Amino acid sequence: MNKPIAHGATLLDALLAALTRYVILPTPEAANAVVLWIAATHAQPAWAHAPRMVIRGPEKRCGKSRLLDVVEATCHEPFITVNSSSAAVYRSISDDPPTMLVDEADTIFGPKADGNEDLRGLLNAGHQRNRPAKRYDANTHRVESIPTFAMAALAGIGAMPDTIEDRAVVIRMRRRAPGEPVAPYRHKRDRPALRQLAEDLRAWLRPDLAALEQAEPAMPVEDRAADTWEPLIAVADHAGGHWPDRARAAVLALTAEADDNGQTSARVRLLADCRTAFGTDPALPTATLLERLKADPEAPWADYGPTGLTAMKLGVILREYEIRSANIRFTDGTQAKGYQRADFLDAWARYCPTPAPPDAPPHAEIPLFEGGSRPSRPSLVIAGQRGTASDRGTA
Repeated sequence: MNKPIAHGATLLDALLAALTRYVILPTPEAANAVVLWIAATHAQPAWAHAPRMVIRGPEKRCGKSRLLDVVEATCHEPFITVNSSSAAVYRSISDDPPTMLVDEADTIFGPKADGNEDLRGLLNAGHQRNRPAKRYDANTHRVESIPTFAMAALAGIGAMPDTIEDRAVVIRMRRRAPGEPVAPYRHKRDRPALRQLAEDLRAWLRPDLAALEQAEPAMPVEDRAADTWEPLIAVADHAGGHWPDRARAAVLALTAEADDNGQTSARVRLLADCRTAFGTDPALPTATLLERLKADPEAPWADYGPTGLTAMKLGVILREYEIRSANIRFTDGTQAKGYQRADFLDAWARYCPTPAPPDAPPHAEIPLFEGGSRPSRPSLVIAGQRGTASDRGTA
């Protein structure tokens, strides 16, 4: 006779206790996130997105592999991709996919990752449903669609590519300090009890796949972060008890941590640094903007290429945001190629909406040019040249 399955919150509590027996997590929120991620693997057919979990540390011996051991023992159908061919990995994914686990992920994403393009493509595409890989079968003379959707946990030293971490629950491990003991993990001795916990999680969640698929939990974040965390929040709400509150606290803590650790592209970093460089200046010559950008010793612009960030590179990046240089007449009577602060406002609001300093006056009150008023745009441009092909080398 099968024993009754414990209430969901009790199961998650048991998983948390098992996890923290063998691994020191950096924060309680990180531990709760790992628990919910593991539980979510048992209901993958219900999810529209397959969140990744990135387990990273600055050095060796930070507990990354040990955490992956516990994940392997408690997740749904673990599939270790180390030393697995891309063809084997692709053929292992079905409508009810396994959980992909990658240790030493630098073998896939690092500088010595030649030959792993197919696996990188799978890990990038498999976050969302209906993103199959296409292969031509010479035997049948037909194009074959191969599913890629599967949850994946990746462990390694240092940051993963933005395409992975932007779709991931990121756990930043660190070495144990004195006074932080953990129980030793022995595969043969300890794994059977953890696999039983995995079976209990499956028995709890599998009968409710339809309800989980229809769930629309209230999310404390938006956009891609909401896509990534929604399965975890849905599991927490399904469990009840203290888990809904714990889950949302974990979302806020880990997404804020990602923002604080600068998980933004170089392009968005440049936008934010341009805002700092402008201050309250209404316009800047390109040379002055570059000088201010490269003067920040903690910014990458002084070493951005052999000679640092150039006017042409700056122009190429900013044009992606519809920001173009112009020939501008400044209040001191000089004229030079430069940028107007007003042209950055929309991009700043969309991509890096950090509030302006409290002592900065509203932009509408800043007198931009001569006479203390904002003249029409054509009067600011010499010969009508704004962002034309002729300024690409001198932006």
